Amino acid sequence: MAVTIDPRPTVFGDRVIITGSTDGAEAIDLSSLLASIDGAMVNAVGSAATVTHGISDTTLNVGGACTFVAMGRRS
Repeated sequence: MAVTIDPRPTVFGDRVIITGSTDGAEAIDLSSLLASIDGAMVNAVGSAATVTHGISDTTLNVGGACTFVAMGRRS
């Protein structure tokens, strides 16, 4: 499953906003960009009716194809 991350993150001091999309990956590892995730938004794409999500340290767990926004402390 492919994860695409926008190559131009938005930076505010020690915080960064990461945007991207996935075609169904269950775990999006953001450890190369973030030291911790403060919050995230996930939107289902295509025929996926719902996408459940959760945050585990620097990993965003999703259940289907989606676009996402994650904000956290820069690494």
